[in-house]
Amino acid sequence: MRAGKMHADEVDIDMPLVRRLLAGQFPQWADLPVEPVDSAGTDNAMYRLGEDMAVRLPRIEWAVGNVEREQRWLPRLAPLLPVTIPAPLGKGVPADGYPWHWSVYRWLDGENPAVGRITDPALLAEDLAEFVTALRRIDPTDGPPAGRGVPLATRDAPTRAAIGDLRGVIDTGAATAAWEEALRIPAWSGPAAWVHGDLSPGNVLITRGRLSAVIDFGCVGVGDPTVDLVVAWNLLPAAARDVLRAALRVDDATWARGRGWALSIALIQLPYYRSTNPSLAANSRHVIREVLADHERATHRSD
Repeated sequence: MRAGKMHADEVDIDMPLVRRLLAGQFPQWADLPVEPVDSAGTDNAMYRLGEDMAVRLPRIEWAVGNVEREQRWLPRLAPLLPVTIPAPLGKGVPADGYPWHWSVYRWLDGENPAVGRITDPALLAEDLAEFVTALRRIDPTDGPPAGRGVPLATRDAPTRAAIGDLRGVIDTGAATAAWEEALRIPAWSGPAAWVHGDLSPGNVLITRGRLSAVIDFGCVGVGDPTVDLVVAWNLLPAAARDVLRAALRVDDATWARGRGWALSIALIQLPYYRSTNPSLAANSRHVIREVLADHERATHRSD
């Protein structure tokens, strides 16, 4: 079960539906226990299947294409990464009133890190940098375009619209100034690389304080790798951000562009989720505060 209310355009998914789908398409697993998984996620419903599997079904149409993307690319990426990622075990088809394809994966142990309660943030920053570095080193030839591996300017209209929706909720003047400064940063001119595209607390699993797995590769693809820097603001405290930046050898322009990505994502998410998903809304507010504080410090230094 996830926290928050459903959006009107979401498909209703419950355990009886999951059991019917399994019985009809994967009868070898139909008698295993099925339990809903607590999650703050919004695009997919997750159910634990037996001890070592998970069923993942898109809730909303825009997530449907991610099924094929993960089924095709995760097995190719997995051997080249330093931590575990989801392993597809089966691909379901529309049936029993459910309209889309869906997946069965290997279950991954671990827990999502809680912002502000990480045991050793610097160590986690090093682990995240190792993951991002390994992903970037994979040959990008023939990889699909990354949904977020695009120039930051392509997000200008929805970001400004979100700022308008947040009048009275955040400091919209400061948000506008920080966003306009991000737009002035030169676009990425380096080679395209593999990116996860959604490195956030909900997509990171830790075990005994160390990064053990990265999940939800629905945005994975090839493009501007800057977007994976968002984890510096949506998860890590300020001191650990410096560790991540040093490990990735990020220059000033790339770091500032990553901060712009973090701001844009948080601004767009907040008005969309503030009445339906308290966990994501709270993280969006956190990111906005952190980015605006960074922007203010940078402005004072330049003065």
